Amino acid sequence: MRHGNKNNHLGRTTAHRKAMLANMATSLILHKRITTTLAKAKVLRGYVEPLLTKSKNDTTHSRRTVFSYLQDKDATAILFREVAEKIANRPGGYTRIIKLENRLGDNAEMAIIELVDYNTVYGADAAAPAKKSTRRRGGSKAKAVAPVAADEAVVVEDVKEEPAAEAPATSENEENAEKGE
Repeated sequence: MRHGNKNNHLGRTTAHRKAMLANMATSLILHKRITTTLAKAKVLRGYVEPLLTKSKNDTTHSRRTVFSYLQDKDATAILFREVAEKIANRPGGYTRIIKLENRLGDNAEMAIIELVDYNTVYGADAAAPAKKSTRRRGGSKAKAVAPVAADEAVVVEDVKEEPAAEAPATSENEENAEKGE
């Protein structure tokens, strides 16, 4: 009986499942994003997030522990050098799963699993949110409009002064040109 055993075996033997998850975790660390089935992505998240947490503490013991799971020297080095710096302040939730359309061949649910800190689309650096305008009524709206109008008036006055200063210079140039002819 499987009382309390909630892990998804993915229809594989233990050795096959461990090898597959190690390969997928290595690919995720190297490429920062992989496309797989939704079930595999969910199992991979539970496999790779403890490794990411362990990479925050850069000791020989944690490096050996992570290497025993990944079995890839390059992926372990990248994990401890690059990825650990990016996730240093994050208290968990290092991966994101985004559902895709079903696969054409067998209609399997597909998903992208990615490292959160490496996506530029959702990052704060990509797009700063525009200031929201409120729909409330009251005096605060009039106060917000008054300084903007004053700034615009200053800009308009600056623009009006510049052409006025240029106009006499233009007419003097024209008079000088007429005298010279």
